[in-house]
Amino acid sequence: MLQPKKVKFRRRQKGRMKGDAQRGHQLAFGSFGIKSLESHWITGRQIEAARQAVTRYMKREGQIWIRIFPDKPITKKPAEVRMGKGKGAPEGFVFPVTPGRIIMEAEGVPYEVAKEALRLGAQKLPVTTKFVVRRDYVEN
Repeated sequence: MLQPKKVKFRRRQKGRMKGDAQRGHQLAFGSFGIKSLESHWITGRQIEAARQAVTRYMKREGQIWIRIFPDKPITKKPAEVRMGKGKGAPEGFVFPVTPGRIIMEAEGVPYEVAKEALRLGAQKLPVTTKFVVRRDYVEN
């Protein structure tokens, strides 16, 4: 499961996911990718499930890049605990995705294979996504 080796602070504020992605909104490595169309927290488990689905369909040919990494700690208080008495213990890590963010990229496989592989990977994620292709991509 994806998580940072070390964090400076164990607990962090929730924050707001306002507006569109300011960075990571263009294909940088591969010819194909999936782009988020809505805001959501994506956990390390969801990223790993999507990665496994994509690599299995591509039969370990080509290459994939995961453009997000869960580094935001999320806390949770135990069930049936009264209000107050401080913030809960860290439970896991998430990545706050905003609309326009490229989540995954692929390269080295035909268009149809990449489209289906990334569709299967996108099903594992809690956001609606869009399949994007590099502007200068030409099929062989």
